[in-house]
Amino acid sequence: MFDSLTDRLSTAFRNISGRGAISESNVRDALEEIRTALLEADVELNIAKQFCDDVMQKAVGRDVTKSLKPGQELVGIVHDELVSLMGPEDSKLFLVEPGPTVIMLCGLQGSGKTTTCGKLAAYFKKTGRSCLVAAADLQRPAAVEQLNLVIDGVAAEAKGGARVAFYGEPDKCAEYGKAVNAAVGVCKRAVDKARADKFDVVILDTAGRLHVNDELMKELEAVRMSVQPHQILLVVDAMTGQDAVRSAKAFHDRLKVDGVIITKLDSDTRGGAALTVKKVTGAPIKFIGTGEKFDALDEFSPKRMAGRILGMGDVVALVEKAREEVSDEEAEKMAEKLSKGQLTMDDFLSQMKSLRRMGPMKQLLGMLPGVGSALKDVNIDDKQFDRLEGMVHSMTAAERKNLKLFNKGRVRRIAQGSGTTPNEVNRLTTQFEMVQKMTASLASGGMAGRMQAAREMAKSGGMPGIPGMPGMPALPGLGSKGSSATVSPKAKFKQRKK
Repeated sequence: MFDSLTDRLSTAFRNISGRGAISESNVRDALEEIRTALLEADVELNIAKQFCDDVMQKAVGRDVTKSLKPGQELVGIVHDELVSLMGPEDSKLFLVEPGPTVIMLCGLQGSGKTTTCGKLAAYFKKTGRSCLVAAADLQRPAAVEQLNLVIDGVAAEAKGGARVAFYGEPDKCAEYGKAVNAAVGVCKRAVDKARADKFDVVILDTAGRLHVNDELMKELEAVRMSVQPHQILLVVDAMTGQDAVRSAKAFHDRLKVDGVIITKLDSDTRGGAALTVKKVTGAPIKFIGTGEKFDALDEFSPKRMAGRILGMGDVVALVEKAREEVSDEEAEKMAEKLSKGQLTMDDFLSQMKSLRRMGPMKQLLGMLPGVGSALKDVNIDDKQFDRLEGMVHSMTAAERKNLKLFNKGRVRRIAQGSGTTPNEVNRLTTQFEMVQKMTASLASGGMAGRMQAAREMAKSGGMPGIPGMPGMPALPGLGSKGSSATVSPKAKFKQRKK
């Protein structure tokens, strides 16, 4: 997300690098780029103009800090303005005691309300809150059945021990349009059930339309008046650009929404909705959807989002994902093994599985400062991790612990068992041995240890990383897709012969 905006902003900052001071002329040139970047990102014209005016007012005449360059100084100003535009930070949901807390979700059809209901239920389950999700969309065909499947999936897969249950009345779909306020009755009975069964939260998945109309708003207003939800959350599709902001304003004018959830920010979207929906509606952004899985719902932080837009990455989010997958106890055991230089192939396999559960590799690396732009044109094929896992799984328990056991026969057997080539297996074991030596050298401490580690890194081609990225060679055994480094010409000839 925001790739185009990030590139444009980087160009603007580079144009004033090397200047001795920030003057009105060079700032104005940079702001022309920034204004164009915001408009291309689907930011509304008046908001883009006001944003640039605010940056100009704060930038002109400012003395450049001795430790910074003019371009860096302007980055800081733009960062603060982006935070102000999207903020303040208010991602927490207000929960009442005793429950249940009633949360009503609304939005246009196709914005991702049903999927977001499942993600919210998973979010509450992870935090130890029991949740009942009610299907109040009686208009869209199979909407009740779809939500039922989503909630069953959350109950089975999402982490946490709290209850997650579904409430629906499929028979009421036939009455929709005939009976007055059929959806209202479903919502009221869902809240009554949640209260009787002592659920902490009840989520109402209301109906949507293809566009904002009076019929939709009247139904949602009737639900609001009948059940008096504690929070009304608007689900906005980031891919619809400025239209998402206009619809958000229409919903807010009629329902007075308490917060916004922006979906599909993991797509190739320009992200203008994320930048302007707070400014237009006045309602804070609570969450952003970053994928299709139940755990792909992140609490929104203006500071971290501004950092991503400006290419600073989001290390905090990366650390949070890592903490979810690796416990403190596991981390301590791994640190102890690394300090003793006792890393095995089983450890490597375990770490790789944890890494894959955190999300696509390109998305994870994009959270590192300065890495996102370098990855823009790089094709990282996560399926190649399957080849690595296949090679490790084809090894015996003894081979995983002691690479010195390997010989030509064992290498050939592992290659056949994993559907790879002997060259790939040899490269995996060679690079892994280099990593073992490097960690052992670092564990020895002192300058001599670090120098030895540097020599080992030089031998292995650098720190294990991702193929195709400048300055970051491949993970052990992981070549870039289609590269000649993955399969030797001789092996290719043998494969063609077969």
